[in-house]
Amino acid sequence: MPRLFTALEIPRDAAMALSFLRGGLPSARWIDAENYHLTLRFVGDVEARMADEIVAALDRVRRAPFPVTLRGLGAFGGKKPHSVYADVEPSQPLDLLQGELDRILKRLGVPADPRKFTPHVTLARLRNGRSEEVAHYLALRGGFRAPAFQATRFVLFSSKDSVGGGPYVMEEAFPLDAVPALREAGALAHATR
Repeated sequence: MPRLFTALEIPRDAAMALSFLRGGLPSARWIDAENYHLTLRFVGDVEARMADEIVAALDRVRRAPFPVTLRGLGAFGGKKPHSVYADVEPSQPLDLLQGELDRILKRLGVPADPRKFTPHVTLARLRNGRSEEVAHYLALRGGFRAPAFQATRFVLFSSKDSVGGGPYVMEEAFPLDAVPALREAGALAHATR
């Protein structure tokens, strides 16, 4: 029974920039750069037949590529921080893609994710993280910004039931190659003249 989630991959240049943020936090278990990703929707443990239905449904998603910008750092967990992440600049195309994936999975009977979608890339999981250490780390590196990258596909990953952080296996990739409908309609009208 695979544990699945959908995500955007982080390209090599952006992953390299993120990897330079490693260190300086004693309680951190750093994520390997090849396992960086931006989770769109957690699916969970599913049977093989349901996994096939999910792949078939996701294969019908038609969205255009869009830019993604990593900007700033944060921590989840408040006074008991449990992870450090790179923040993702707000993006309507990202929100629309995530919303569509969420609706597809709900229609297939996958339980809703109880957490609000907060686009981020997890950099480290913390073991007994102290809020003072995390605050100091964030203060030193909080101005982080990476050049934007183009999201050209989303993927369905599987993971082992563990403490998180990979390794992840790409099960399927779904291209973001649709031409926006308005532009497409305009081009068709122009071509028929």
